[in-house]
Amino acid sequence: MPPIFPMFCSMRGRLIVLLLLLIGATASAAMLMIGLFGQSASARAAQAQAESSRAAEDIAEGIRSLGALLPKSSSEAVRPEVRARLAEAVRAALHDRPGIEGGIWEEGRGSLAYAYPTYPGERPKTDVPEAELPRIERVTHAALSENRPVAVRYAAASQILLVTATPLRGPVPGWTAWTMTRIFPFAGRSYRLLMAGLAILFANVFLASLLLSRFTLIWSRHLRRIESALQAHDIPDLPVLPPTGERELDRIVSALNEAGARLSEARRKADRLARQMAAGERLAAIGRVSAGIAHEIRNPIAAMRLKAENALHGDEAAKNGALRMILSQVDRLDALLRRLLSVSERERVRREEVELEPFLASCASTLAELAKAKGVSLVATADLKEASFDPAQIRRALDNLLRNAIEAAPEGTEVRLRAQALPEGVRFSVHDEGSGPPASIRAHLFEPFVSGRAGGTGLGLSIVREAAAAHGGTARLLDEGPGTTFELVLPWAAS
Repeated sequence: MPPIFPMFCSMRGRLIVLLLLLIGATASAAMLMIGLFGQSASARAAQAQAESSRAAEDIAEGIRSLGALLPKSSSEAVRPEVRARLAEAVRAALHDRPGIEGGIWEEGRGSLAYAYPTYPGERPKTDVPEAELPRIERVTHAALSENRPVAVRYAAASQILLVTATPLRGPVPGWTAWTMTRIFPFAGRSYRLLMAGLAILFANVFLASLLLSRFTLIWSRHLRRIESALQAHDIPDLPVLPPTGERELDRIVSALNEAGARLSEARRKADRLARQMAAGERLAAIGRVSAGIAHEIRNPIAAMRLKAENALHGDEAAKNGALRMILSQVDRLDALLRRLLSVSERERVRREEVELEPFLASCASTLAELAKAKGVSLVATADLKEASFDPAQIRRALDNLLRNAIEAAPEGTEVRLRAQALPEGVRFSVHDEGSGPPASIRAHLFEPFVSGRAGGTGLGLSIVREAAAAHGGTARLLDEGPGTTFELVLPWAAS
C-alpha cells in the first residue's frame, strides 16, 4: 500500500515542510518589522531630538533675558546669585518637558547651572550626571566650534541618549545651553508589537523543531542499526546491510554495499601484492647481506691461502710470518662476526642515569690516539648534566660515529661530539669537516655492508641505527653544511 503522504518518505519532502514553516516564521518577522516601523526607535528619537532642541532654545532665550546680570567678559567670575538666576531660567524652560534635563555650560570651566524639574525621584536632582559629563562637554564644544545648534545620539543596548547644545550669543563667549533626554525603545506599543511578533515566531520555530526532532529520531534509529551491523562484523570485509525504507538512506546503504564488495576485492589484491613485495624485499635483503659477507670473508681467506702456499715453499722465517699474518686475518674475521652479531641481535636496553660530561670525555679519550695520528683534534661538550640511556650501547654507537668522523676529517680540523637537550629527548651529534658519504649511498647509509670508504665493513652505522632503535630513537645524517653531521636522538625515559 503506497503511503498517504509520499513526500514524508523522502528527506526532500521533509525539507519542504521545514521550508514552509520557515516561510511562516519569516512572515511573522515581517509583521514584526512593519509594526516596529510605525513606532520605531528612530521616529521616537527624531521626535525627542526636536523637543530637546526646542528646550535648548528656550533655555538660551531665558538666559538672554537676564541681560545686565550676566558677566561682561569670560574672565569675570559668575557670582552665586547669578548662578541661581541661571538655574531658575533652566527650570523655567524645562518644567513642562518630561524626561528632559539641561543646563548652562561654559567652555573650559564646566557646568554653570543645571536643572531636571521632571525628575521622577523623591528629591529634586541638582547635579549633572557624572557619567555623561564627557559627552556633554564634547557636544557643547562642537556647538561652539561650529557656531550652530548640535544634536548627537548615543545608542546603547537598552536606551538612546540624546544630547543637544545651542551656543549662547551675548557678551560672554563660550557659553552654551544644553539638554539631554533618554529614549527607551523597548516600551510602549512598539514593545507590545515586538512581543507579539516574537511569540508567533517562537511558536513556528517550536513546531519546526518538533518535526525536525521526529525526523532526526527516525534517521538516528536507522543509522544506529547500520552502525551496529558494521561494529558487530569482523572487518576484513564490510557486511551486507539491509534496506531501511528511507529513500536517501537506502542510496547510502546501497553505495556502502557496493563499496564493501570493491573493498574486499581490493584487499585480496593488496594482500597478494604485499606478500609478493615482502618476499622480494626479503630476497633482496638476503642478497645484499650475503654479498657483503662474501666480500668481507673472501678477501681474508684469499690472503691466508696465498700466505700458506708461499709458506710451504719457504724457510722457517717465512712460515712464521705467514702464521702471524694468518692469525691477524683470523682476528679480522672474528671482529667482523662480532660486529655482525651486534647488528643482528638487538640487546635489551639497560637504562641508567649517566653524567654526560665525563661520559663524552671518556668516549673521546678512547679515540684520542687515533685522532692524533690522523692530525685531528677531538672536542666533546655537553649542554645538559645527565640523561637516562644504556651507556654500553650508546658508547658503541658513538665510537662508530667518531671513528668514521676521524677517518673522514681533513688534517688539522676538529671533530666535535656534543650532547644537547631537546623537547623530545637528548641529542648526540658528531660533526666533522669532511665531505660526507657519497650521494649514491645516502639512501641506504644505515643498512649493513653499505660503506663509502675503501676497506670499511659497512656495519658501523648499522650498529648506530640499532642502538637508537632499541631506545625508541632515531639516527640520521643531517643535510646541513659545511661539513658532515650525524645525529642520534633518544627520547626521554618515561618517569
